[in-house]
Amino acid sequence: MATYQTYTAIGMREDLSDVIYNISPTDTPFFSSVGKTKATAVLHEWQTDSLAAATLDNYAVEGDTASDATMSPTSRVGNRCQIAQKTVKISGTLQAVDKAGRKSEKAYNLAKASSEIKRDMETSVLSNQVAANGNSTTARKLGGLQAWLNSNYDGGTSGVAGASGTTARTDGTNRTFTEDILKTVVKEVYASGGNPKVLMVNPAHKQLVSGFAGIAAQRFMAPSNAPTTIIGAADVYLSDFGTVSVVPNRFMTSTNSCDETAFVLDPDMAAVAYLRPFQTNELAVTGDNESTQLLCEYTLEVRNQAAHGIIADLTP
Repeated sequence: MATYQTYTAIGMREDLSDVIYNISPTDTPFFSSVGKTKATAVLHEWQTDSLAAATLDNYAVEGDTASDATMSPTSRVGNRCQIAQKTVKISGTLQAVDKAGRKSEKAYNLAKASSEIKRDMETSVLSNQVAANGNSTTARKLGGLQAWLNSNYDGGTSGVAGASGTTARTDGTNRTFTEDILKTVVKEVYASGGNPKVLMVNPAHKQLVSGFAGIAAQRFMAPSNAPTTIIGAADVYLSDFGTVSVVPNRFMTSTNSCDETAFVLDPDMAAVAYLRPFQTNELAVTGDNESTQLLCEYTLEVRNQAAHGIIADLTP
């Protein structure tokens, strides 16, 4: 008598795991490194200032009259708020049927859209795009970090730094990322008054930096109880001006002109300003479906661009 086997049996249940495995990275190192603040208008503005250069000429004659006042005003700068959004549209039937890996198709896709928006935001703030005012038919855009940094700029031949978030950085001739280049920019940031605490690089340059002589032998776990600390393990570069956490960023790619760029950052001198934090808007019902818009309105606040450094035109 033949054995009854699974090959001919009818009615066996499918073996489909109740877990959805998503390998796409969702960490956003720049957002995790800097602080958060609030914007109150579509043009978010702040003021910068600096002290007069130290001098040997500050001496006075005993009993002499006071010297004339020498005052300098603050500088007013700003960045445009950009709207990031995605829409989730789910049919009534899909929401109702029994599904593997998630109970609610709407909730699952909203969570997925939230992660995608965060990735887009990380890509935008690190970019070379310039601020755009926008109008009734054109979206506003924030000025990315590359379009802000110019005081402590190290680029290849013919390369030109960005400025004020309104002038994009111009590419120069590519060259190899060396420890001497890093030392120069760290020194410039320190001399300008910044505290160079973070070197943010793409994965390829992270591997290159790991071979620099100044990399510490040990790794450390940074605390996560403050908005301006690096979360997770990071290599430490021991510079002449303090330790610098070397942080790889997956979103520094050719998409945002970051594949040839590295940043030396003072996290206290940058923030993300939110005009409208993440929110959902239930859209009008137009049929047998549910439509939900997820959005965030935000901008990059470079509190003082001289507190940071940019190394451009590196061989990818």
